[in-house]
Amino acid sequence: MATEPFHLLTFDDYGDAIGQASTVLRANAAAAPLDATVPTCREWTVLDLVSHTGMVHRWAADRLRGARVDPAEHEAEGRAAGDLLGWFDTGATALLQALVDAPEDLDGRVFLENAPPARLFWARRQAHETTMHAVDALGARLGRPPAQEETWIRNPLALDGIDELLSGFAPRSGRQAVHAPEPTTVLVRPDASSVAWHVAFSPDDPAVTRRIDLTSGSLPDADRVLTGRPVELYLSLWNRTDGTGEHEPWWREVMTVTWA
Repeated sequence: MATEPFHLLTFDDYGDAIGQASTVLRANAAAAPLDATVPTCREWTVLDLVSHTGMVHRWAADRLRGARVDPAEHEAEGRAAGDLLGWFDTGATALLQALVDAPEDLDGRVFLENAPPARLFWARRQAHETTMHAVDALGARLGRPPAQEETWIRNPLALDGIDELLSGFAPRSGRQAVHAPEPTTVLVRPDASSVAWHVAFSPDDPAVTRRIDLTSGSLPDADRVLTGRPVELYLSLWNRTDGTGEHEPWWREVMTVTWA
């Protein structure tokens, strides 16, 4: 099997990913009742999922434009909309337009470690936010978490999403820091990829992540080694599987992710 080269995606790649995932989310939400349970987020219904994602799109567009609107207002608007999916479409389109309109040197807030410049950060963050919630919508239609073969996701997006999670979310400090109950090192090594990630978790300090170029570096030892196809790992690390894999119960306890 050929080795998958690794590089962060481009601004246009992220825009395409937002558009594709928005289309998938809308189509699957349209095929499921609004009160259907979302298997990958069991506390949610399809109504919750669509209104939440539409809210996040509008919140991100507000940030890009320098506007200040309470996200709860956006979500309440969605829940009250007579045409929820039309409301969702409007928000996705507005997000893409806000990204296009934002200057490349946008001076804006970002909330992840090791983040790219603000405009690229928001494109990347919304690409993976929308992709994961589109997986949720697909699961709601299927009535179970989808297998990787049932998704539209390709390896470059999956590797980028793994990197955002491990390099951006995992090392955060403060109230959203990620802590393991005891010092633990994890090696995430996607199959047939030129990149791996080594993450050192601690009970007291922020996690430390190293991205390893396998074409020039050797692999360090780790307490846990997570392997699999890139899309499979992407779904697993973002907690979009049934949670029965060897390391998944531990991972779900340690790596909880919120959108802001």
